[in-house]
Amino acid sequence: MLRGHRARPAWTMVKYFLGQSVLWSSWDQVFAAFWQRYPNPYSKHVLTEDIVHREVTPDQKLLSRRLLTKTNRMPRWAERLFPANVAHSVYILEDSIVDPQNQTMTTFTWNINHARLMVVEERCVYRVNSDNSGWTEICREAWVSSSLFGVSRAVQEFGLAQFKSNVTKTMKGFEYILAKLQGEAPPKTLVETAKEAKEKAKETALTATEKAKDLASKAATKKQQQQQQQFM
Repeated sequence: MLRGHRARPAWTMVKYFLGQSVLWSSWDQVFAAFWQRYPNPYSKHVLTEDIVHREVTPDQKLLSRRLLTKTNRMPRWAERLFPANVAHSVYILEDSIVDPQNQTMTTFTWNINHARLMVVEERCVYRVNSDNSGWTEICREAWVSSSLFGVSRAVQEFGLAQFKSNVTKTMKGFEYILAKLQGEAPPKTLVETAKEAKEKAKETALTATEKAKDLASKAATKKQQQQQQQFM
């Protein structure tokens, strides 16, 4: 069921991405976290997820297809190319093959709408890290293409930059869910950290103000006592 690499016309320009990441958790833990990634503080762009097909093959591999709905942020110059009533959400199909015997999971995702503007295809292979069996490595490939005449290169550059940003969010989301599943305190988001720092600054400022008022009050009382002693 997993799709192969999509055939494209020879003239189509494509931006290619290749990267590798490591999660400091076992393959079993990552596999469990994969199906529980949403929601998390780093996935606010993911609106819905639905399993549309699932089966176990005779050789005990798990095949799944999910439909994801995500927000579709386009550059302003690209928005002018589309009518105002065009949906700003993008629908993503995700095929996956899980091989528990060999401890690998392969996923392939691609968008099924806004294809004229841009198509982003991603292939990920999750496997046990070769240096540490308690870790999981992710080999990630992506292809960004556009068929918009005259602006395809700009669209691809934008798509690739957005993809890289989403990869960072994906890894942080993974780490967050893994920490929760392992009973650890999830890493705080930048927003949470900034909020805590702001609240702490407010408390510090309030404490300093109260202390200053107290000192001023004591100084005024002392001065008043001194004045009364002078008249006695």
